Amino acid sequence: MMRCDEMAEAMFPHPCPSPNGGGVLHVASPSGRGRRTTVRRVRECRRRSPASAAGFSLLEVLAAFVILALVGTALFRVFSGALGNVAVSDEYSRATLYAESRLAAIAVEAPLREGVQQGTSDDGYYAWSAKTEPYTPPGITADMDSATATMAIRLWRLGVTVRWPGVAGSERSIALATLRVAPRELNP
Repeated sequence: MMRCDEMAEAMFPHPCPSPNGGGVLHVASPSGRGRRTTVRRVRECRRRSPASAAGFSLLEVLAAFVILALVGTALFRVFSGALGNVAVSDEYSRATLYAESRLAAIAVEAPLREGVQQGTSDDGYYAWSAKTEPYTPPGITADMDSATATMAIRLWRLGVTVRWPGVAGSERSIALATLRVAPRELNP
């Protein structure tokens, strides 16, 4: 049968064993039967290996703060760049919506005629120019072109370019184009 001190040592081995048995301290068991338990002195273990019982050194703490600062700076740059991209994306989305509305308005406001129109948005941020011109599909022969001149409808190409100020004095722009069919009698 195993003694109490052997059982305690087997179940909870001490991380810092001493060469001389570790200064044994005898304690009576709670039952009062006089059994003794071997307990190693913690003080003796600390005297022999102070590095294992110590906390973090100042150098380790400073190194951790430097690494944390570098990671924080990198994350800040990533997030600020992402916010800048969101702002630019919002400007392009608004310009695209404005160009689409100008394309829709060209055919509705007046009959289609060859020419150029210009203007600015209500807030003055976006400047636009629209060009209307007859459209001839690629690969059309002279016979086909003369045949289309006799048709009751005509194909028009409508193009809108929207410009707005960018960063550092640069200018950003977006261009959209579409084809529309209009009756020939409305076109002089």
